[in-house]
Amino acid sequence: MNIRVGLAVWRVAQVIATFAISMPALATNDSQVWVNSTTTVKLADKWRLSEDLTLRFSDKRNGVYEIESNTLLGYVVAKGITVWGGYTHDPQYAAGHFTVMEQRAREQVTFDNFAQLGIGKFNGRIRLEQRWRNGVHGTGWRLRPFLKYTLPFQKGKKPALVASVEPFLNLNNTPFQKTDGFDRVRAFVGISIPVVKNAALEAGYLNQHTFVPHAPDNNDHVASLSLIANF
Repeated sequence: MNIRVGLAVWRVAQVIATFAISMPALATNDSQVWVNSTTTVKLADKWRLSEDLTLRFSDKRNGVYEIESNTLLGYVVAKGITVWGGYTHDPQYAAGHFTVMEQRAREQVTFDNFAQLGIGKFNGRIRLEQRWRNGVHGTGWRLRPFLKYTLPFQKGKKPALVASVEPFLNLNNTPFQKTDGFDRVRAFVGISIPVVKNAALEAGYLNQHTFVPHAPDNNDHVASLSLIANF
């Protein structure tokens, strides 16, 4: 690893450390495992189809508590910039028993390789969601900006350090979306390793910090494993 790469790794570590230190010390904690697969297919010159499936397991909730499926159709408007729209199907569980069905409309803009630091590159996304829960009144509006930095361990090689941050901002209140403004922040650090042509395995640690008014905040400590494929 050369000096420039080393400096870039140090800067990423500083950002992650700063984020961790800024989180309130008083918080409840949960150990979780998230398993994800994301497949993006090129339908035509400018059209893309993406299917994303995530299973979430929780210690406190005694097993699987969420099976989130996202289907998005994208259109490339300029080099590296794609607009997307689609639907999220999100049944939720507790101790293996179904509790509630959440459905979402999702709109987003993605920015691929829009900036560079050393030999690493930044990707970004701005996502807007409308959320509904069966049997519960109201539509929850939520904004989710996302920033990801990918730093190859060696120039021109695929294995890489990956770090990302994603704040959740609630834009209104409903019976199931009660927090104004910042609701939670996800911060991830891990490694991306190619496994087959056009696919990589991304594994690491994710911290999801949820802000709870008038009570201790919540920290989810997540072992995250994702298979990401592009065709």
